[in-house]
Amino acid sequence: MNRPPPRSRPTIEDVAAESGVSVATVSRALRGLPNVAPATRERVLAAAAELEYETDPQASRLASGRTMTVGLVAPLFGTWYADRVVTGAESIFADAGLDLLVAPVRDVQTLGTFLDRARSFGRRVDGALLIDLHVDSSQSERLEAMGVPMVSVGEELGSAPSVTIDNVAAARTATTHLVELGHTRVGLIGGAHEGAILSPVPAHREQGWREALVGSGLSAGEDLVVDGGFTVEGGAAALADLLDGDHPPTAVFCMSDRMALGAMTEAWRRGLRVPGDLAVVGFDDDDLAAAFDITTMRQPVADLGVRAASMLVGLISGEDPAVGGTAPVELIVRATTAPPARAAPGPAR
Repeated sequence: MNRPPPRSRPTIEDVAAESGVSVATVSRALRGLPNVAPATRERVLAAAAELEYETDPQASRLASGRTMTVGLVAPLFGTWYADRVVTGAESIFADAGLDLLVAPVRDVQTLGTFLDRARSFGRRVDGALLIDLHVDSSQSERLEAMGVPMVSVGEELGSAPSVTIDNVAAARTATTHLVELGHTRVGLIGGAHEGAILSPVPAHREQGWREALVGSGLSAGEDLVVDGGFTVEGGAAALADLLDGDHPPTAVFCMSDRMALGAMTEAWRRGLRVPGDLAVVGFDDDDLAAAFDITTMRQPVADLGVRAASMLVGLISGEDPAVGGTAPVELIVRATTAPPARAAPGPAR
């Protein structure tokens, strides 16, 4: 039986001929790059659909000199914060046809190793999204050896554009909420960053806490500050230290919702009511905050990823250098804050 010859695969030249534009214009239109008129892009897309043309990713990469890959660099993947940032960023990168290459830098040693290989890493990506990564000025210069556009999320990093929140103002708002409810002894459960690479974020949140208390004529003594390690267990241990002190607080501001939940657990263990005996404010508005009805400072973490990824795609596409931005943070009042019902709770017996 005679079979018809196999249908030849349409080429980019066929799409160019069908749409009446150059091959270069077809390539730019199909990759979503700028400087293509909307009507022209529509015509190219229609021609490609009519011909059932499919791009060859490897050929596109060779022709454009681009890897079509973006690097994700962060101290800790798998945390709520990093996962939400990546979720927001992924949607933007997927729409742009960009793959992801993950580079975890868990501690000072792995950060040093990454910086030593920054130039090699840069050859494998078209740009890098730096998530909650803190480096000093000399390390920032080594990062720039990647030679690709970079955007930072959560931290201001050298000359790279960044998307952040105002941690000082957010902590000031959270603490002021407790003060306005009538609390005069407000503890702070904070501490170092979750990873071994130190971050200025906890210091900024402590600054906001101090500003709110001092501005109201209240004590912001060191006896009110305890390290909770950004974990549930750490939050519980931190509150235990505060309650066992000579002058325990009637309220606490926790730098994360996980520490807030830990503090609540310790309060319940001691038979204290939240918020009757102890008011609690967290930070982030993660899934735990909603589940346990915790008053918290909501930061738009997924939106930070969307904003940063959009900026990075623009830089990779040759748009004008992006300008960083500060995302809004909102106080979400739930069931864990109320005026103090009685004097500060005493030490455990």
